[in-house]
Amino acid sequence: MEYLEFELPIKELEEQLDKCEIIGKESGVDVSESCQNIEKKLLKTKTDIYKNLTAWQRVQLSRHPSRPYTLDYINFLAGGTFMELHGDRTVYDDKAMVGGLGKIGDQSFMFIGQQKGYNTKTRQYRNFGMSNPEGYRKALRLMKMAEKFGIPVITLLDTPGAYPGLEAEERGQGEAIARNIFEMTKLKTPIITVVIGEGASGGAVGIGVGDRVYMMENTWYSVISPESCSSILWRSWEHKEEAAEALKLTAEDMKKQKIIDGIIKEPLGGAHFDRVTAFEEVKKTIIKAYDQLKDLSDKELIKQRMDKYISMGEYKG
Repeated sequence: MEYLEFELPIKELEEQLDKCEIIGKESGVDVSESCQNIEKKLLKTKTDIYKNLTAWQRVQLSRHPSRPYTLDYINFLAGGTFMELHGDRTVYDDKAMVGGLGKIGDQSFMFIGQQKGYNTKTRQYRNFGMSNPEGYRKALRLMKMAEKFGIPVITLLDTPGAYPGLEAEERGQGEAIARNIFEMTKLKTPIITVVIGEGASGGAVGIGVGDRVYMMENTWYSVISPESCSSILWRSWEHKEEAAEALKLTAEDMKKQKIIDGIIKEPLGGAHFDRVTAFEEVKKTIIKAYDQLKDLSDKELIKQRMDKYISMGEYKG
């Protein structure tokens, strides 16, 4: 397990606990009381740290290298039923955007999301979760397929942003994202969106227009990353912590501003500490959301979705 800077007190206590258990086994001496005391102290330290996280610390947790990614969630939710679909039918198959059909219970869903890599090789293969225009066009192709066959859509957001390279702009990055947003607002099938990691800028919104939008507890959703915001306002990354606070990008902030519909609780320490529990919470949330949407007519579904997004940003003095 890798530890972030603010998690170092936890690391020290866990190392002490490991040593205590090893001493007990090797010496035959009863050290159970000492181990229990360390366990109590460890639990208290974890609780104190994770209940008082700053916005920047939540950003750090959302990027934790051990945190589960899109395919981890899909493989748990759909089990052995997931069938990945490839290509945008125009240029090529963008590996940063994954999608395909799968079942949760007896209900079929179209799963779509950004996929990051686990090591240097796979990060390059997945382009660090930053999609090209072909990725967004693939996502739209799959959404249209889902609409045709009456299959609900689940989108999982985890991206530092759409790929900003010159070749991506030449092939219509902005148009591809805008087209997705436009088409998703009037898609005639339920869309359930979950932010499972980073939700940065148009790269996230390009598959993030949902009837129900949820954020996991230790994720962020914003028009810009704290580092980029800091570099624009202060000409330096040194003020990223201030930027994170000012951007109001945490799940709690988004809920207060009525940008999202709910927060999915994570295990103590983050989704990477107990993946199965995190997956189960996401599954329960998706099933509950689908139950609320499945009986709506196409007209009601689109009207509610449009009203939801039109009402965002309204201010009454």
